[in-house]
Amino acid sequence: MLISEALAQTATAAPGGGMDSLQSLLPLVLIFILFYFLLIRPQQKRMKEHKAKLSALRRGDKVVTGGGIIGQIVKVQDGEVTVEIAENVKVKVVQETITSVLSKTEPVGKGGNDDDSVKPADEGKGGSMLGKLLSGKKD
Repeated sequence: MLISEALAQTATAAPGGGMDSLQSLLPLVLIFILFYFLLIRPQQKRMKEHKAKLSALRRGDKVVTGGGIIGQIVKVQDGEVTVEIAENVKVKVVQETITSVLSKTEPVGKGGNDDDSVKPADEGKGGSMLGKLLSGKKD
C-alpha cells in the first residue's frame, strides 16, 4: 500500500524534470567557476612569473634554492645553474629548483663609461685654487 503511494508521487513530478536537472547542475557550474578564479588562474599567473624570473637569471644574482640554500650565481647554462654557496664552494643545481631571487645584478651599460652624466666643474669659475691657477686670472 505504501509503495503505490510513493509511485504515484514520483509519477506526478516526472513531467517537469527537465528544468530540475538544469537547476541541480547550476551549483556545480558555479563552484567550478569560483575555483577557476580563486585557485587555478592565480596559480597559472604565479607559474608564469616564476618562469620569467628563471629565464632572467644571470651571473651575480643572489638566489635561494628549493632546499633553502642561499648563494650567488656563478654560471648559467641550459637548464643548470652553478651557485657559489661559500667561498670556493660551488654547487650545480637544476634551474627550476631556484625558488626566489634575493637580489639582481645591474646590467652592464652599453656605452662603456657610465660617468658621462657627471660634468666636470668649470675650472675658470668658482673658488677653487686650482681653477684660479690654471685660468691665469688674478682677483
